Amino acid sequence: MDQITEKFTTLLKEQGIQLTEIQLAQFELYYQELVSWNEKMNLTGITERAQVYMKHFYDSLSLSFYLNMQEVQSLADIGSGAGFPGIPLKIAFPHLKLSIVDSLAKRISFLQHICDSLKLSDVELIHGRAEDIARQPAHRDAYDVVTARAVARLALLNEFCLPFVRQGGMFAAMKGSDPVEEVAESRKSLKELRATLNKVEAFRLPVEESDRHIVLIHKSGATPAKYPRKAGIPAKSPIL
Repeated sequence: MDQITEKFTTLLKEQGIQLTEIQLAQFELYYQELVSWNEKMNLTGITERAQVYMKHFYDSLSLSFYLNMQEVQSLADIGSGAGFPGIPLKIAFPHLKLSIVDSLAKRISFLQHICDSLKLSDVELIHGRAEDIARQPAHRDAYDVVTARAVARLALLNEFCLPFVRQGGMFAAMKGSDPVEEVAESRKSLKELRATLNKVEAFRLPVEESDRHIVLIHKSGATPAKYPRKAGIPAKSPIL
């Protein structure tokens, strides 16, 4: 084990996450494939190994510091990009039934390659717009936890993500800087989409000491029939 993986495992142990040798090998292969594919397509601006481990892998796993992943059966990651946070969470918590929604076919191809290379099972990769997929019965009001990492402002994210959350489930929006303004402007969307703000967790990413926030939103009722609106409309006209 080198310095980077040793630091990674030590920091996770402090949060109660113990990774096996197999899981560490999966993270390392994920890193190698990410950098390799990144030369052909734009997946991430972060390619230095120590930074990938901290800013992508550890940051993705931070969701489990505030939600008990052992109690979560199904997780949907909306607008996952290069697989964050869904794939790191799946590696660390293999029991999760993971669905990833992304609108770019190239990224879905990369994620399929990662799932095959890492031998991950119970992962569904869905190519399409969140507004369209959320209207499919298999995905509507269906997931214990839905997450999105640095995708859009909260008022817009709520319409993208809350329709996937089951009644009584949780939407976790992973943010960088303090989302206090986003939370304030999202009040109407929460009410419209039958959800309430649970809490906002704040922490600092180790080593580089940058701010991180996780907005936890509780889904209290079934998604009203008119939501989400047709693809493209929420972005042009968020619920404000």
